[in-house]
Amino acid sequence: MLVAYRTEILLTEEQKGKIKRTIGVARYVKNFYIAHNQEVYKAGGKFVSGKDFSKWLNNDYIPNNPDKSWIKEVYAKSTKHAIMETERAFERFFQGKANFPKFKKKKRQNVSMYFVKNDKRTIIKCERHRIKVPSLNWVRLKEKGYIPRHDEHHIIKSGTISQQADRYYLSVLVEQDDSTQVSNEKINEGIGIDLGIKDFAILSNGATYKNINKSGKIRKLEKQLKRQQRQLSRKYESEKRRTKNKHLKRGEATRKNIEKQVLKVQKLHKRLADSRNDKQNKIVSILVKTKPAYITIEDLNVKGMMKNRHLSKAVRDQSFYAFRKKLEDKCKVSTIELRIVDRFYPSSKLCHKCGDKKVGLKLSERMYHCDNCGYKADRDYNASLNLKDAKKYKVLA
Repeated sequence: MLVAYRTEILLTEEQKGKIKRTIGVARYVKNFYIAHNQEVYKAGGKFVSGKDFSKWLNNDYIPNNPDKSWIKEVYAKSTKHAIMETERAFERFFQGKANFPKFKKKKRQNVSMYFVKNDKRTIIKCERHRIKVPSLNWVRLKEKGYIPRHDEHHIIKSGTISQQADRYYLSVLVEQDDSTQVSNEKINEGIGIDLGIKDFAILSNGATYKNINKSGKIRKLEKQLKRQQRQLSRKYESEKRRTKNKHLKRGEATRKNIEKQVLKVQKLHKRLADSRNDKQNKIVSILVKTKPAYITIEDLNVKGMMKNRHLSKAVRDQSFYAFRKKLEDKCKVSTIELRIVDRFYPSSKLCHKCGDKKVGLKLSERMYHCDNCGYKADRDYNASLNLKDAKKYKVLA
């Protein structure tokens, strides 16, 4: 069984330099692969696969261009992985599942340093407080004892090191025995979950999880972010004026101040994302620990909801798809059946008591009142009960 672990790492300046160079080369190779395929296509040629591009890069391009020899100075497996990742992006584009691969920018990159156990002799050792990474040697772990130690029951297959703001994170894929997982015995009935904007999640067992984006902590961080973004914008405008006026020199201090301000904005973005992710992780953990027989959610049309300019920001900040993905992964590990109901299922309009459908129900009506039997309940709670008892559904996990 493969299990992923992610934690923050503490690096020396030398290790940071190696990671930055490796990530930089991976970004350059990705962009070069996209540009090379565009040139081949314009010339009337066929698509160049990742394997063929890697051979051409190492055996033809770099030997004929000595100034590009720095590509081979970093961990080779990370460079090869960047090429194959881009090839998968091309495949998704050809299948109509995604847009054409975009060029990676230095400031907006989701590129990481990849390492792998590719033969029997290579062993990625892990101890309580440190892990041995190829080309970096021993790396200190901030969270001690989180990643299992290397033994016959736990084998680290691969991993990545990524950078967010000024922090570095390690993600590893560990192959471990199924016997190490504790089996979940279902002791409770199923749970229906109605996701919303007023409250994030309303459960059929009566529990309600509030919208974290309405909390004072998030609002304070968003206010700080707006201020820091305005400062960054003013610094960029000041630099543009300097470049236009030839008599004003573009100082090195100006560029460094912009970089400092960019880092402040990145840190605030990360704090906001971490707060929202932490809230969702806690909700998912609580749901699984109740050991329900099944969990039922609704297939929300998030793309359609985002078209409403009054609700688009609120919908985006709720991260419904991320919550669904986390719940799906956790249910798979805990062997809990996750059901998804069609988006056209009228969960809010059905009376849970008599089953009558209230066609004229408005969005402003927060209390559900059945005209047939007189049943009264909170609109979202009634929807969660209907989702729990839904007969037509699709099993995700």
